[in-house]
Amino acid sequence: MKVLVTGGAGFIGSHLAEHLLDAGHSVLAVDDLSTGSVENVSGLQGRDGFELRVGDVTDSDLMKAAVDASDSVVHLAAAVGVRLIIEKPVHTIQTNVHGTQVVLNAAIALKKPVLIASTSEVYGKSTKIPFSEDDDLVLGPTRHSRWAYACSKALDEWLALAYATEHGLPVTVVRLFNTVGPRQSGRYGMVLPNFVRQALAGEKITVFGTGTQSRCFSHVRDVVRALELLMHTPAARGGVYNIGGAEEITIQALAEKVREHAGSTSQIVNVPYEQAYASGFEDMMRRVPCVSKLQATIGFVPDTPLDRIVVDVIDEHRRAM
Repeated sequence: MKVLVTGGAGFIGSHLAEHLLDAGHSVLAVDDLSTGSVENVSGLQGRDGFELRVGDVTDSDLMKAAVDASDSVVHLAAAVGVRLIIEKPVHTIQTNVHGTQVVLNAAIALKKPVLIASTSEVYGKSTKIPFSEDDDLVLGPTRHSRWAYACSKALDEWLALAYATEHGLPVTVVRLFNTVGPRQSGRYGMVLPNFVRQALAGEKITVFGTGTQSRCFSHVRDVVRALELLMHTPAARGGVYNIGGAEEITIQALAEKVREHAGSTSQIVNVPYEQAYASGFEDMMRRVPCVSKLQATIGFVPDTPLDRIVVDVIDEHRRAM
């Protein structure tokens, strides 16, 4: 099978491409290299069945040709990272919504299966824990660009499901919860690689807010396995699935865990949100997925222990030093 992976030179996309190649598939990766990089797929260049096309997912001619040349599509390309989203809300909305529409339009004619990557951010400020796929979404006010990303990805979901209803397009939607692992950049605010970089450099480890906000982290290795299983499960089509780990940890405790595993003496300091981002910034205090639907559908959920994930990220950073 030939799989088109948009955002294929990004963090998750490059791992998915590698996983698919190892499983015997061929991969056509499309990436504009705005947040992805050629370095992420340097180990794939030259492998039989791998091709990277540099281009924008909003380019309808490019995407039509790429979709036509593929058997299925995994649409990962998106504006990501809290800092980028806050600094460039127009780019966020246009890239996410228009890019998804272009991909879906390209897939209609031949009814190519499309897996759309969404995010746990769509649950917004909901306090119903754990988050289930049929729960209400609770977003903040439009004057805060913080919620532009969540809104754009929720619209992506509605758009994908509308194409399924109106055009019979086989689509699957996944909501990713804090995917981490080797190759992830901290450039746009990703917490774990930033903590690791600071700890290994002996810098202060900066925890935004009080540190009492909690998250569940998933190893990218588990996430791409779940994506592939969903791709090959016809019963998953038309559904929305959480993909995330069950091990909840506060951000303060995560900083302490990173410092311990890194053997670092870095001081952990708290930075108010208004200093890190902008006045009025809002955060989600807890983000915990219910993955029973995923388990029932594909028989697998992310299960790599958090300590193993942290060590993997530290080891990668040490190799790069």
